[in-house]
Amino acid sequence: MNDSVDRLREQYAEAFESHLTAPGEAALSHAYEIGRTALNGGLGVLDVAIMHHDALLGLMNGESLAVARARIEKAAEFFTELLSTFEMSLRGYKENTERLVAMNETLEQQVRERTNGLRESEEAARGIIESALDAVIQMDQTGKIMEWNSQAEAVFGWSREEVIGRPLSSLIIPAADRARHEAGFARFLATGRSRILGERLFLDALCSDGREIKVELAITALRRGSGYVFNGFIRDLTKQIAIEAQLRQAQKMEAIGSLTGGMAHDFNNLLGIIIGNLDLLRDRPTHDLEAEELTRDALDAAVRGADLTRRLLAFARRQPLQPEPTDVNKLVAGIGKLLDRTLGEQISITLKLGDGVWPVLVDPAQLESSLTNLATNARDAMPSGGDLIIVTANRNLDDDYASQHAEVSPGDYAMIEVSDTGTGMSAEVVSRIFEPFYTTKEPGKGTGLGLSMVFGFIKQSGGHVNVYSEIGVGTTLRLYLPRADIGAVASASMPAQSLMRGGRETVLAVEDNPGLRRVVVRQLSELGYRVLEAESPLAALALLEMAPVDVLFSDIVMPGGISGYELARAVLARWPAIKIVLTSGFADNRPDGGGDSPNLRLLGKPYRRDDLARTIREAIDE
Repeated sequence: MNDSVDRLREQYAEAFESHLTAPGEAALSHAYEIGRTALNGGLGVLDVAIMHHDALLGLMNGESLAVARARIEKAAEFFTELLSTFEMSLRGYKENTERLVAMNETLEQQVRERTNGLRESEEAARGIIESALDAVIQMDQTGKIMEWNSQAEAVFGWSREEVIGRPLSSLIIPAADRARHEAGFARFLATGRSRILGERLFLDALCSDGREIKVELAITALRRGSGYVFNGFIRDLTKQIAIEAQLRQAQKMEAIGSLTGGMAHDFNNLLGIIIGNLDLLRDRPTHDLEAEELTRDALDAAVRGADLTRRLLAFARRQPLQPEPTDVNKLVAGIGKLLDRTLGEQISITLKLGDGVWPVLVDPAQLESSLTNLATNARDAMPSGGDLIIVTANRNLDDDYASQHAEVSPGDYAMIEVSDTGTGMSAEVVSRIFEPFYTTKEPGKGTGLGLSMVFGFIKQSGGHVNVYSEIGVGTTLRLYLPRADIGAVASASMPAQSLMRGGRETVLAVEDNPGLRRVVVRQLSELGYRVLEAESPLAALALLEMAPVDVLFSDIVMPGGISGYELARAVLARWPAIKIVLTSGFADNRPDGGGDSPNLRLLGKPYRRDDLARTIREAIDE
């Protein structure tokens, strides 16, 4: 642009000189040329060329040279002012252009920064939505889905790509609730009023596979422009409901267990008197065959009653146990041989014993009884025959499994799985099978205590029972027993022995129940022992101060504030040579006295005379 101005100045100077010497027509043509150059150059100096032209015309018309020169000088001054103004405008344009360029660059940088910030905000918001533990669903005011996070995919089964742009009501609202949902939605859009916004709701929702699940729902509405955006926060309550149901079931079983345990304890005392007296009658010759037969029948009935109370105590987890290190595979293999003979030819038994199954600390006799119970139930569920499969394996129940089963502690377990191909059970029956006296068998064909005994025994042993059943397919029960932290496992059965009598040793019998105390004193006397009796721990301590005693035989649960354990500790502290045998119908009365009194023996109620004789003799000979 500056170069053009310089050229125009040169051209104008040449014209100014040439018009003084050139002929009139040549000077005129030159002036027109300068005007065209100014016009075509876009410099806005056409007026200068016209003034120049007027000066030349004046000369041709006879004006004096002085007048023409004045005209030319005026044109030159105007041209100079014009050029100066143009140059200033040009510089201003350049400066403005530079400022505009700088402003444009600044604006572009701000746009980039804000765009990046917006993108980061959107990514952060998306990350929050994606990492949410609940399902997050966004819907526009037409009812179509705008957002659907990964947890929504997990809960309902539809992917994000499948649902975006589709009406929400046609996907997760059950058919029975859609009309009510759509009416409430329309009412809010029309009036702006809603009873559910900002509230926590508990309702049913539909999954992609057709299942209906219980969910907790909270909805918010945000105004955007002239419309609304709705955000739904949904929590699947399936696991929570299952855990709550398990907790209620556990509480119910605990309440039933407390009731049955207390009743069984009282029955044990009554049965102890009956069985003890019948044992004494049986051993007395009467020469009356009918009386002897009646005695045997009554004794058998009392023993069966004792077995019922034992099952009740097993369910209540209060039966006396004698846990010992047990080889699970060895025990299952042994019980398998017994089942072959007892279940019949129609039942095919398969044992699948895992390698290196961990040892467990359990009462082997009770475990054998539990497995026999399960096998018997499996046989009854296969009236036309079928397969019974017993599997052993090691299992680790992790935190996730424990979170779904409130009574389970995470850790290593030895598992015994008993499966059949029988009729199976409904979910309602499965939920009640461990309740005492509940049975689906015909009257007279079951007490309803078999599975409750298994349940109580496994729980009392620190284990867990899991049941799975399908009608027409069969049932699988899994018993989980905690892994024992022991190096060697030994399980031996007690050989049968003849009646073990006393050798004139002195036994102090402490029992608060008068009837049971009389029976115990008479039994010990007939076994050959010298017997002292006391109705309370305080009376027993007074007798010990006056007479030497070889064995203290005491009930554990007694009134007066002093238990059998406390009595045993006091006796051992004063007379450490005295042997201690405690008796109870409750399992939480352990033979080690809670760890404070070693080498104690426990005899569970109700007991037979032979059990009493063996336990007292073993304590003396130890």
